[in-house]
Amino acid sequence: MPTLAVRTVRVPLQGPLHTAWGTLAERELLHVRLVWDDGDWGDGEAAPLEPYDGVPLGAVVAALDAYGVLAGEHGEPELLEACRAERDLPQALAAVDLALWDLAGKRAGRSVAELISVEAARSIPVNATVGAEDRAGAAAAAAAAAQADFDTVKVKVGVGDDAGRLAAVRAAIGLRVAIRVDANGAWDVDQAVASLRALAPVGIELAEEPVHGVEALRAVRAEVDVPLAMDETAAEEGAAGSGATDAVCLKIARCGGITGVLRDAAEARIAGSVVYLASSYDGPVGIAAAVHAAAGLTAGGPLPAHGLATLGAFEDPGERLHAVRGAIRVPREPGLGLT
Repeated sequence: MPTLAVRTVRVPLQGPLHTAWGTLAERELLHVRLVWDDGDWGDGEAAPLEPYDGVPLGAVVAALDAYGVLAGEHGEPELLEACRAERDLPQALAAVDLALWDLAGKRAGRSVAELISVEAARSIPVNATVGAEDRAGAAAAAAAAAQADFDTVKVKVGVGDDAGRLAAVRAAIGLRVAIRVDANGAWDVDQAVASLRALAPVGIELAEEPVHGVEALRAVRAEVDVPLAMDETAAEEGAAGSGATDAVCLKIARCGGITGVLRDAAEARIAGSVVYLASSYDGPVGIAAAVHAAAGLTAGGPLPAHGLATLGAFEDPGERLHAVRGAIRVPREPGLGLT
């Protein structure tokens, strides 16, 4: 039977991140390791972000404490379900789920991506994020992304002069690079319709979470020609498979791990939506898990660029899982591929 160890990791960002849900200057994560009697082990990560997902770190710590007791009573096949029955908190379950996938890959001598699909991609496309709120800063950041061979840039909207910033970004990158916008639910339906109609002439690949809620997204989609993606709304029961949007953005922590991502991706695809993965400024374990899941899902058809090029926002970004020419290479080592 395994033992479960948890430690807190605090990672400062290079600079404050300003979003519709607040400002982030430091990321607090929980690193989890499951160690078996034979010495085998797997790593996981819990990445709640209370201003964004409403889940306090303390609630995840309490859940992991309870899971630690269960780890001494259950083997691999039933451990995750036992944890879910005890406390169904996706951000905590994700840590256990990732550790089990990591272990399974190590024991099989295969990467997690290869466990998901023998046709898993070797690299995945990712978008660059333009966080500047002024025209000049946004244009400079977008131009740098285009110079680095990113094919997609994501621009935060609902925070000031959206039209001016997007026009400056388009002028800086030309027509080759796609522009994705993310409102983080900053608008209501009428505001979203008006804003997207006004922004559409610059050419928008998709608009992520213009409003919150399945029915609100349906209402906006019926009025605009810009493709829509749900993000925060995907946390709602049944939302991923609702078919309310053209695309569904999935996140490791919110889905309860790789297992949950694969489940929600299957439901979304059945409903006619494409899927892609993104990060809420997760740590290296969470990013690695998302990269493996994205690579495995690519076997089902090409996916939009993923929002996983986020480790560079940290003061100490580490040496792996960074975008090179707009793509992240999938680790080939057994398990998640991290030491």
